[in-house]
Amino acid sequence: MALYDRDYSNNTIDSGYAHQAEGASVAFMKKTYQLLGASMISSAMGAYLTMPYAATIQQFKWFIFGFVMLMVFFGFNATRKNPTLHMIALFIFTFAMGVMIVPLLAMVIGQGNGMLIGNAFLMTSVLFGALSLFAINSKSDFSSWGKPLMVVMIVIFIASLVNIFILKSPMLHVIVTAGILLLFSLFTIYDTQNIANGAYDSPVDAAVSLFLDFFNMFTAILQLLGFIGDD
Repeated sequence: MALYDRDYSNNTIDSGYAHQAEGASVAFMKKTYQLLGASMISSAMGAYLTMPYAATIQQFKWFIFGFVMLMVFFGFNATRKNPTLHMIALFIFTFAMGVMIVPLLAMVIGQGNGMLIGNAFLMTSVLFGALSLFAINSKSDFSSWGKPLMVVMIVIFIASLVNIFILKSPMLHVIVTAGILLLFSLFTIYDTQNIANGAYDSPVDAAVSLFLDFFNMFTAILQLLGFIGDD
């Protein structure tokens, strides 16, 4: 999912931080983070409204995942020329992401560890905010991170699938989850600087990239907290 709208061959990105002609305007950045906040609310609503159907969602989780992937790779591209449809697609996508995480949330709540959800969200918010501020204020150029992060993401994705369907190793699951947290922490820095440097044409596209970073960090932290507290 981190593949969304990250054009690693884009001259605007590859030319380097020091050669950026213009950065994003204050209005663009403000709109992006407003949409990010609205996306989190949409995702929370998706999780809240469908929580009673956690068992059914678990049965159809791969269909939901398939829909999410279609939105990432095709849906947003199809709506990009229509700002209204593009924004509607954003909220459909984030609502679906909230639905997709319901089985995990239901499991945590069912184990009597519901407070971990709030703790994970708070920790994610602090980490995400710190990384974003670092990326915006840093004089370093992170544009070269794109392709290496992409390679690492593919490796982690394959390792995750192998573990789910073949190995089913709890230890490997912990390692993969920790890798996801580190990967999307780095993606947060990379994406935030790209947004600040004006690499995105639409605040919707920028918000989707940041939402994916936050969402994956949140789920990783939530799972790691569960592992720590599970004998």
